[in-house]
Amino acid sequence: MTIYLASESPRRSMLLQKIGIDFEHIKPNAEEITETQLSPEEYVKTNAIKKARSVLSQIDDGIIIAADTVVVKDDEILGKPLDENDAIRMLSKLSGAIHDVYTAIVVLEKGTDRMEIEVEQTRVEMREISTKEIQKYVESGEPLDAAGAYKIQERGAKFIRWIEGCYYNVVGLPISTLVEMLKKFNINV
Repeated sequence: MTIYLASESPRRSMLLQKIGIDFEHIKPNAEEITETQLSPEEYVKTNAIKKARSVLSQIDDGIIIAADTVVVKDDEILGKPLDENDAIRMLSKLSGAIHDVYTAIVVLEKGTDRMEIEVEQTRVEMREISTKEIQKYVESGEPLDAAGAYKIQERGAKFIRWIEGCYYNVVGLPISTLVEMLKKFNINV
């Protein structure tokens, strides 16, 4: 059975390759919601489901994997920054503070419409980051393509004091959770 990754994230592709999953990449065609009255869990679940369902018409059969990740600080959902100023605002908010990262994973089987959904939460503490450090990091361009305006697996690692929970959740795809979900579809990794 063919596995499809409904994502534009190179990080998610890299993680699937890393654990030996053969898959085909398929670009989702879904408008992400921006409704911030939802809980973080419902927000990421809704977006991940929309991504998975948006590719159904592009395949004949198979398993679709989709995910959505956000950072949450003081009840504010921080997705990808809109621009450099938004990235500076997000990093300033996260500086010296604890925040949560939520990722929803959807595994959807075309044909049966069977769907499994899981949400992972990881706590992260950033050290104090100076205005100069934030500016330099934002100028690198790295934060503009990441929830919460940082990438823990790249240059953003230098800002992280500790994490509690799944590291790969912060990267954007909690691998152990995904492996357990795939077992429910008789796919062993």
